[in-house]
Amino acid sequence: MVPFGWTLGLIIGLVVVVVVVALVTPILVLAYKIGTQAQELDAELDRARVHTAGLAGLNETIDHATAIIGGLQRGRARLGG
Repeated sequence: MVPFGWTLGLIIGLVVVVVVVALVTPILVLAYKIGTQAQELDAELDRARVHTAGLAGLNETIDHATAIIGGLQRGRARLGG
């Protein structure tokens, strides 16, 4: 026959293991979902970077357009317009 102390200790140990598993499982599931969403987000950010890469030269385009407009305004002023 198994002594009462061993039986009680075994039951308490099993309860502790069940409680820990019950608490850790949702955390692991949530971590997996976050990891999946992070991969999807990273892929979408890469797509956004590719689609907006042309904006990198926008300041240069604005500078050139400003210089052209200034030249047109000077030309117009010289022609009396």
